[in-house]
Amino acid sequence: MKDGKVVRQRWALEGSGTERVTVEFLIPPSDPSDRPGSLRNLEGDFAAIITPGLQLAFLNRKRVTLEGTTILKETAKRAIWVCGAGAFIVLKALAFRNRGVNKDAYDLFYVLRNYGKGPEDVAAELKPYLRDSSAQRALEILREDFTSPQALGPQRAARFLEAPDEAALAADVAAFVGRFLGLCQS
Repeated sequence: MKDGKVVRQRWALEGSGTERVTVEFLIPPSDPSDRPGSLRNLEGDFAAIITPGLQLAFLNRKRVTLEGTTILKETAKRAIWVCGAGAFIVLKALAFRNRGVNKDAYDLFYVLRNYGKGPEDVAAELKPYLRDSSAQRALEILREDFTSPQALGPQRAARFLEAPDEAALAADVAAFVGRFLGLCQS
């Protein structure tokens, strides 16, 4: 329950102290009337958030091994699948358009700047899926909202970081996105 409302799309596990792990359940759209961010009822007490582009996370994925201590202080080692960088950029661009959240803009920039060799490696992961309508929409959003330092995306990424020189950071965001878009076209 959050703010007096039943939350059916989220599962949380409390640790022994202040630790908490939260998992949100997502589902790709399957009906033309599906609205991004709305809930799909799966059972009476269980729902998932409708997330355009999610299908790409199951195609562009990586297997990683996590090892360490769980929230309940147990040791564990597991190999799990995680979303690849190309699909992640699609999901973040679509989320940014739907929510306009500063963190979505920054996350998108962070991956383009830090994943592998940067935009080249992210574009290489996305290229096999460029015909997907969600990928096409994401590229359109990036062109509209991220290619000028004064545009929404770069400005909100810089604001998220509370950077001392927001103009320089916004210019970096626009440059990385521009490079990525160029690579997706070649």
